[in-house]
Amino acid sequence: MDNASDAMPVKPPTTPMLGVTAQLTAVDGLRLGARAAEPKVQAREDDAALVDAIRRGDAGSREALYHRFKKRVYALAVRIVGPPDAEEVAQEAFIRIFRGLTKFRGDAALATWIYRLAVNAALSHRARRGTVLGAATDPEIPLSAALVEPAPSGDAVLRARLERALWQLPVGYRTVIVLHDVEGLEHEEVAAILGCHVGTSKSQLHKARGKLREILLQDGITASELEGR
Repeated sequence: MDNASDAMPVKPPTTPMLGVTAQLTAVDGLRLGARAAEPKVQAREDDAALVDAIRRGDAGSREALYHRFKKRVYALAVRIVGPPDAEEVAQEAFIRIFRGLTKFRGDAALATWIYRLAVNAALSHRARRGTVLGAATDPEIPLSAALVEPAPSGDAVLRARLERALWQLPVGYRTVIVLHDVEGLEHEEVAAILGCHVGTSKSQLHKARGKLREILLQDGITASELEGR
């Protein structure tokens, strides 16, 4: 990758990234699937070294950053715009990432900065396209079918219903739930990604969870049913 316009093709990951796991975490009286435990950010020292290597044009440095974050960027795009457009959004996100590295100063973690650009690319794409097509509008297709981990059939059905409920949320609510409750980011990180105050992030998450509860109840899913899984 000699320049930002030569971004590598972003393909769906071959292993689950944001799929709901068998372990369910409490979400304000509900239980929403969380991704498998993994480091949320790389050590600041490693991030700085990698960014410096890219700025120097060291061979393989751009590829290293791309492979470190490609699954997370793609999966985040799936959650916001849906599978049909996720690859295009991920491509746009990496173009923005490589173009913006000269401005990255390390005030935030590299992963947080990359998430911000990925979210912005996804929201911009969605604004341009209007209503999301494909899996997002089909109640019979789970949001991230390609990313869901194998699990007992009962749990799989419940996860699919949770995924569809997420898609019925306004995009802003869905984004904050994905970042905090699915990705497991702290409120400070979510606020930095969304460009808002921490209090605003917390307020949006509270409203989003409330709306999600309403949607789930309309679908006949109660908190006790979720907690029993």
